Amino acid sequence: MVKESMKGNFTEDEMKFIVDELEKIFVRRTFEDQTPYEVLVRTILSQRTRDENTDKATEKLFSVYKTMEEVAEAPVEKIAELVKQAGFYNVKAGRIKEVSNILLDEYDGIVPDTIEELIKLPGVGRKTANCVLVFGFQEDAIPVDVHVHRISNRLGLVHTKEPEETEEVLREILPKEYWLPLNDLMVQFGQNICKPINPQHMECPFTDLCELYHSEEGI
Repeated sequence: MVKESMKGNFTEDEMKFIVDELEKIFVRRTFEDQTPYEVLVRTILSQRTRDENTDKATEKLFSVYKTMEEVAEAPVEKIAELVKQAGFYNVKAGRIKEVSNILLDEYDGIVPDTIEELIKLPGVGRKTANCVLVFGFQEDAIPVDVHVHRISNRLGLVHTKEPEETEEVLREILPKEYWLPLNDLMVQFGQNICKPINPQHMECPFTDLCELYHSEEGI
């Protein structure tokens, strides 16, 4: 159960305003042309790297190995070579090969569509699992990465210490219709405006609502 102290004082209209404004600023990225398996692999590759590197590594990998079966049978050294641009490529290559074999051996080659089953896969935490649900299955979920965690706390939507807590609070306070777009919009917002260092207050449409801005400005 979510503690009241972990929730901000935002009204439902204010939370809707935040998502609506983000949709005006950014074009939400979708992966409708990717299978759940491709989304899973992409999300594993995305850990601790930039989106453009993830995209290039994913494209290279699937240009050579088209299916789960081909990836599972591929030499891990070859996978590592193809995904090198994503960084930590030896670890990620081993993880992708291992997950592919588990999916074939234990799930009949089908990516599970529940968070409970997804997090059983090695290296798949709640954030990765939620990304697969959102982008692979278009299921209502809230992936919480560093951007979503940081921005939610800066704004004052939540008062949490861990991403898992942020997810729990957001699931309770945010209308379900806004779960799907939230991650991608906040990621873009965090990369371009609400940056980890030196957030761009002059470009931010939420200064009237933002706890960080008011505390910094002494309002």
